[in-house]
Amino acid sequence: MAQLQNLHALAIVVAAVAAWIFGAVYYGVLGRKWIEAQGKTIEQCKAENAGKSTAAKAVPFVLSFVAELLMASALSGIMFHIGIYTVRAGAFSGFMCWLGFVLTTVAVNNAYTFRKVTLSAIDSGHWLGVLVIIGAILGWFGA
Repeated sequence: MAQLQNLHALAIVVAAVAAWIFGAVYYGVLGRKWIEAQGKTIEQCKAENAGKSTAAKAVPFVLSFVAELLMASALSGIMFHIGIYTVRAGAFSGFMCWLGFVLTTVAVNNAYTFRKVTLSAIDSGHWLGVLVIIGAILGWFGA
């Protein structure tokens, strides 16, 4: 429990919000290519979502934000143990977490399901941005 006291709540929330906004812009720009990389068309995606409620359509967006809160909390804990709080150190810590855990996981999961490399690149690029942004903001806020 004492460990949770070391997490900077405001920094975590700000970092998660910034990461979520980044994701919205990122996929807003790459949305068509992302859909194509899944082997789908926009029409197929619209048809898949046609019968879903507004709440059901909102679930992935809420889940993304919750995931980013958890990522920010975890990265905050890592940075606490490292003891270095700078924008650069935070961004580098985010990069290393991405390289060691996210890129590898996305690449392996997509390889087993025979997804296109483009999909892995787009999704991994998103998570790279997310973790670097989270780390930089946590570093900027300091201990």
